[in-house]
Amino acid sequence: MGAQYIVTQMFFDNKKYFEFVDLCRESGINVPIIPGIKPLTGKAQLTVLPKTFNIDIPEALSEEADKCKDNKDVKEVGIQWAIEQSRELMKSGVPTLHYYSMGKSDPIYRIAKALF
Repeated sequence: MGAQYIVTQMFFDNKKYFEFVDLCRESGINVPIIPGIKPLTGKAQLTVLPKTFNIDIPEALSEEADKCKDNKDVKEVGIQWAIEQSRELMKSGVPTLHYYSMGKSDPIYRIAKALF
């Protein structure tokens, strides 16, 4: 219908992105599909984000965040998760990456610094 690209909603499990791309391609959608990544920055996001955006938090990420004593530690877990997630996506050849900052630019800066 004229779209030149797609940006996905945030996700934490790259498998979901790859499945979405496959479904789009099978349906004849051939524009670039840009993955939307959101670094976890606080424990409350473990429950708020799934309810608000109808997304899943991978069990491994949830378990690591639950082990954290405070949101500062959760932020570190979230940044490292997003870095690894980004590396896998880049290795698979995604057209580019989109990060949802939600007003918090420091995690995005740190992710970009680690990747580029």
